[in-house]
Amino acid sequence: MDNSLALLSATALSLGFVHTILGPDHYLPFIVLSEAKKWTVRKTMFITFLCGLGHVLSSVVLGLIGIGVGISVNRLVEVESFRGSIAAWLFIAFGLVYMVISIRNLARKKKHSHTHMHTGGELHVHEHDHTANHVHVHSSEVMKTTPWILFLIFIFGPCEPLIPLLMYPAAANNLSGTLIVSIIFSVVTIATMMGVVLAFKLGFSKISLKPLEKYSNIIAGAMILFSGLAIQFLGL
Repeated sequence: MDNSLALLSATALSLGFVHTILGPDHYLPFIVLSEAKKWTVRKTMFITFLCGLGHVLSSVVLGLIGIGVGISVNRLVEVESFRGSIAAWLFIAFGLVYMVISIRNLARKKKHSHTHMHTGGELHVHEHDHTANHVHVHSSEVMKTTPWILFLIFIFGPCEPLIPLLMYPAAANNLSGTLIVSIIFSVVTIATMMGVVLAFKLGFSKISLKPLEKYSNIIAGAMILFSGLAIQFLGL
């Protein structure tokens, strides 16, 4: 390995870690949804890995195509920026819909009383909620397909530094160098995502969140919504 490739490999390692840590959208959705939906550690890790893989592979494939057909790096940066905007709006839409559905479901679970007058003048009061009678099929489908919605969003989400700072400079030497830095960046990115999510998952298991449990889905939706807003308007 020559000096330039060694330097790019070290850069890939550091960038993979830093860009993941500085982007809360890389781990926050998995942390809050895992708690809200009571995912096991194994399921949480699998979903995080799958989304991380889709996230990095989409940029790797795009970069390899660009290098192969001779597309300018500036053009690919524009494409990545456009993809990032799509991902941000998808995060915003998903978080908003998830939050609204969660608020509605919570309202339906709230018990209220009805008073009835029976024959003979006897007054009867009973409590009930509307969870059994008014479950909306589409709302249920949205909640059940959450992992796949996340996967779709992460496919659109670009790894911004990968193509201009790593893949194209490495391609100046040879294709194998491009593959090496891409693999290093991808492995570090996915490992960092999984490591942060696992740390929070294990940490929350030591803390009693019972008072917030009934609001967990609303909080999850709000956090995803704010993540999308931060990406779109703050450039995180």
